[in-house]
Amino acid sequence: MVKDDRYFMKQALKEAKKAISRGEVPVGCVIVKDNEIIARSYNKRDQKKDVLGHAEIGAIQKANKKLNAWILEDCTIYVTLEPCLMCAGAILQSRIKRLVYAAKEPKFGAVESVARVLDNDAWNHKIEVTGGVLEEESSVLLKSFFQKLRMSK
Repeated sequence: MVKDDRYFMKQALKEAKKAISRGEVPVGCVIVKDNEIIARSYNKRDQKKDVLGHAEIGAIQKANKKLNAWILEDCTIYVTLEPCLMCAGAILQSRIKRLVYAAKEPKFGAVESVARVLDNDAWNHKIEVTGGVLEEESSVLLKSFFQKLRMSK
């Protein structure tokens, strides 16, 4: 089987669906090295009562542990929603080679929508960014989650 961006984003979407089943905002993430998933996570802010409980942070921590290293330079991170400022910073600090995300985040997106944090020429590390991979699937999950949330109030 050919494993491409769509394949790995589908895996991140599976993580986002786990978040929904636990009442969390549906954001999922996987980290890939040598064409294999080395870490998975989903949003756990409410579950953990922790502002740092974003999918990307959890996946980066798992990848660090798996590789016994804080530098993830040969890895690609796939996330179902454009990273926020905190997560974009963590991705930059971990030296991840490539970021692939699905849907834009018009309120907090720090890669393209609100800010372009990774585009700063002052950084000593450049991250290749691809947005819009399975954007529709991710957007549908997010919209349906927030519609149900509004209806339950």
